[in-house]
Amino acid sequence: MIGAPAPEARLALYWAPAYDDPLHRLGSTWLGRDAETGAPQRQPEVAGVDLAELTADPRGYGLHATLKPPFRLAVSWVEAIRAAEALADRTAPFDLPPLAVQDLDGFLALRETAPCPAMHALADACVETLDGCRAPAPEAELARRRRHGLTPRQEALLTRFGYPHVLEEWRFHVTLTRRLSAAEKAVVLPAVVDFLGEAPAMPRRVTELVLFTQAKAGAPFLIAERLPLGGAG
Repeated sequence: MIGAPAPEARLALYWAPAYDDPLHRLGSTWLGRDAETGAPQRQPEVAGVDLAELTADPRGYGLHATLKPPFRLAVSWVEAIRAAEALADRTAPFDLPPLAVQDLDGFLALRETAPCPAMHALADACVETLDGCRAPAPEAELARRRRHGLTPRQEALLTRFGYPHVLEEWRFHVTLTRRLSAAEKAVVLPAVVDFLGEAPAMPRRVTELVLFTQAKAGAPFLIAERLPLGGAG
């Protein structure tokens, strides 16, 4: 276990490929940083675009799909880890459907090619079970999220959980770019599909809950813990 983070740090619960999964290596290379080691990765060259700029935002977060969005702690690091460990221990491993690169509201992301109720249930459990560990989101952060325009239900979720895209508003996605123009998408979509190859569609089993931490605002997120799922299937 890493040392307890500073008070300004944030914790997040994510899905991320296993360290030895080819998708971890290829996806980290595409983004330009390995969230497991923190090491920069040499990105592929994509003619006609600045890939480093197109991937700057997701690079900071690391290759992942959000389950419990980043939050500051209202409890000790030990208490938060114990809560996450308890959740992981009672969650059974499950199969993840094949993934594929898709356009998600203008962003390119890896999405499930079929529904995965077990993943959605895990995301819901992460949001609800760990919420007692979450300090209230700062008003400036809430205001920033409201600027994008929220439905009444999203506003209620933002008020309750500090984030509008949880529970029934949640969608599994592994972000690969910022929002792209049509011209950028025409270049980058085939490039990322070709670069990732068969890795997204490989059969894979979800066997761990991955904790990421951010030391301070603007710092990159790093994998802090990989908690094995221990429930009976």
